[in-house]
Amino acid sequence: MTHQNEQKNPTEAAAMIDVVLRKEKNWEELWFYQKTVVLYQMTYVFTSRFLAKYGDRTVDQMVQAARSGKQNIVEGMADGVTSMELELKLINVARASLKELREDYEDYLLSHRLARWQKGHDRYDNLLRFCQRHNKLEEYQPFFNRWDDEEMANTALSLCHYVDKMMKSYESWLEQDFIENGGIRERMTAARLGYRNIQKATIDAKDREIAQLKSENARLQTEIEYLRELIKGKLQS
Repeated sequence: MTHQNEQKNPTEAAAMIDVVLRKEKNWEELWFYQKTVVLYQMTYVFTSRFLAKYGDRTVDQMVQAARSGKQNIVEGMADGVTSMELELKLINVARASLKELREDYEDYLLSHRLARWQKGHDRYDNLLRFCQRHNKLEEYQPFFNRWDDEEMANTALSLCHYVDKMMKSYESWLEQDFIENGGIRERMTAARLGYRNIQKATIDAKDREIAQLKSENARLQTEIEYLRELIKGKLQS
């Protein structure tokens, strides 16, 4: 009997899964992900143009750091369907990779005695506005072979800054969501309790219906017996 009550039809099972699993985000629409795509492609071109192709480990380090920043966002959000904890960890890995990339660009500028565009530099404000307002690869790609190394490195640094800032805000949102809604264990428990409450409410309603039917049946039986006695009395008279 218990086993039969626990069985769920396909619609109920699908509804429980929908409650338990978080909806997968479309990371391709997120601005910070779009900027990491730009960073990866830009870094690939930058290292090809300005760093030695052989014997310089920095090339692989920079390209891998840029790729790691992008890929860990994808993996984190895919895994976040079942584990917010894992999503947070992978977002942190992505941030760490991009901080490593930022350090490499800063080292490049320093070692090549190029300017780091900061507040007060005549191109600083325009660069910030450009990186803030533009997220798509096609908005940057036409410049990849036109910018010199100083322009390219400073653009990458500005992108790293904006991506980290946006990812930090996203992490804060995830943490608040976890506090308010819990992880998969809490959602599974809530879904299970909710399902059992629905089952109990359904069973209670059926029990009340059965009790009403029994009462009505008893009333009808009494009425039938009364009619039988009435008919019997008339026949005898």
